[in-house]
Amino acid sequence: MSQAFKVEPWKLTISGECDRPITLDYDDLTKMFPLEERIYRLRCVEAWSMVIPWIGFSLADLLKKVAPNSKAKYVAFETLYDPEQMPGQGNRRLGGGIHYPYVEGLRIDEAMNPLTLMSVGLYGKTLPPQNGAPIRLVVPWKYGFKSIKSIVGIKLVEHQPPTTWNQLAAKEYGFYANVNPEHDHPRWSQAGERQITTGGLFTRNRIATLPFNGYGEEVAGLYKGMDLSKYY
Repeated sequence: MSQAFKVEPWKLTISGECDRPITLDYDDLTKMFPLEERIYRLRCVEAWSMVIPWIGFSLADLLKKVAPNSKAKYVAFETLYDPEQMPGQGNRRLGGGIHYPYVEGLRIDEAMNPLTLMSVGLYGKTLPPQNGAPIRLVVPWKYGFKSIKSIVGIKLVEHQPPTTWNQLAAKEYGFYANVNPEHDHPRWSQAGERQITTGGLFTRNRIATLPFNGYGEEVAGLYKGMDLSKYY
C-alpha cells in the first residue's frame, strides 16, 4: 500500500498569523531552498534510538517566507487525512485509537531554531511513504512523535495548539516532549535506550540517554527557568 502512495499532486498551505500566507506544490518543496544533508540522532519515546542522515531545509527559512506577525507564538502542523491511501486513519483500532488527522505543534522559537528541519529525503534518497513522504518535520532534541509526517498544513497561531498524543494520553505525552532522561514515562525509564545499528530493532546495544538527545548546547537556552518535569 505504501508504494502506491501518491505525493503528486501535493499542497502544503502555510497560513495564520503571518503577512504572506502561501501554498506550495510538490516541486516547491524540493526546489524552493537548497537541500542539505543533516545527520541527526532520533530518540523514540519508547526508549530506542538510531542515527539518520536526513535531507531537507530549515523550517526557519520556510517560515521567514510567510513573515510571521507579533501574534505568532506557536506553529501548528497537520498531516494529510486520506483514509483511502492511509487505511489506519479510517479505523481507530488499526490507527492505535488516534483521532485523525494527526496534529503537532512547536513554540515559535523552537520552530525557528537552526536545528529544526523540514525533511524531503533520507539516506540519500527521496523520502519514502512510510517515513513521511513527501515532507515531514524533524526536531532532533525531542522524542520522535513530535516529528510529524506527510504535512499538508502549517498554521502560525497565538495560543498553544492541540497535539495528537497529548490529547490521547496527556500524562504520558506532553506538549514539549523534550528528551529527558530524568523524567520517566509512566510505564518505563527514559534513562537509557536501545541504539539500533546493524543488530536491528532487537539489539542489546544499550546507551545512556542524554538530555535533549545530546543537543543541549544548541537548545537548552530555550527552556531556561522552566521546570522540565512539569513541562514535559
